[in-house]
Amino acid sequence: MFNSPLRFGVVGFGAWGRHHAAAITKTNDAELVAIADSCEQARTDAHAMHPDVPIMADFRDLVVRDHVDVVDIVAPNHLHHSVAMAALDAGKHLLLEKPMCLSLDECNAVLRRAQEANRQVALVHQFRLSSLWGRVKELIDDGVIGVPQYALIELSRNPYRRGCDGWRFDVERVGDWILEEPIHFFDLARWYLQSAGNPVSVYAVANSRQPGHPELQDNCSAILHFANGSYAVVSQTLAAFEHHQTAKLAGTKGAIWATWSGAMDRTEQPTFSLKVFDGARLKELPIARTPGELFELEDQIKMLVDAFRHGKPPSCDAEDGRWAVHLCLAAQQSVDSQSIVQIIDP
Repeated sequence: MFNSPLRFGVVGFGAWGRHHAAAITKTNDAELVAIADSCEQARTDAHAMHPDVPIMADFRDLVVRDHVDVVDIVAPNHLHHSVAMAALDAGKHLLLEKPMCLSLDECNAVLRRAQEANRQVALVHQFRLSSLWGRVKELIDDGVIGVPQYALIELSRNPYRRGCDGWRFDVERVGDWILEEPIHFFDLARWYLQSAGNPVSVYAVANSRQPGHPELQDNCSAILHFANGSYAVVSQTLAAFEHHQTAKLAGTKGAIWATWSGAMDRTEQPTFSLKVFDGARLKELPIARTPGELFELEDQIKMLVDAFRHGKPPSCDAEDGRWAVHLCLAAQQSVDSQSIVQIIDP
């Protein structure tokens, strides 16, 4: 239980970290109390946008501050483990951007440390809170399409932003590009087909158009198999234009088709639709709130304040975050081995 407000320290003030900071300042019962980033330009930007908030270069100086309740980690992927462990050692709760870590060993270490310290860990798989993608899950849970048997989650988008110092184009720091983006869609596939249990195998293919960097794969498609015969296809290209996402599901009774498109991933004016076929009628459902990751990030912070203050589970916990990493690593193993990879509970 926490007093009001819940105090956040943000580690990482890049293109997405500044949106985290903005979402915190918009949220009732949340307060932005510290920002850390090793990049000088990011610190300059942070001071200009949040002149009353202490800004520091070293995350270690942030995590030990007494008035920080939650450390929000939006640093490059390779730093997630070290920042998370330092924050947990300092007795802080975590909001951790995807991927949770770059390996299962690192994920397991964070999970154990959180359990030992009795601290909560929430993962930013914000699509679970979306008025669109979350509504799909509600329809599945309501039995509208019967037992789900097939899911296609597909992304077509602009090439990646390079990130500070080009970290997103360095495999040692990004991990790989399956961990960087499709991880959201592996999480959705597992969530949508939750009634089938966890996936039992994956087969994936990928290729790259990066000169001299075949390990950075712009195009990737994977098939996840479940024990009951259900399966999900996760597919993406980073070699296209704008930002377009689709989810199609079919069950024993009906089907769902959800779409989202924007000029950029963080547009505030997307186009979107949700069509449902219940086996007899096709109808388009209204969406209560404009979907998009900017809005879903705000919902993530609101959810976290409520969860951490009242001891509720977050929408995506450390176990879910570890599973998402596990599926991505298995998909990359399949790409590298050109074979089906069996998935064992991590």
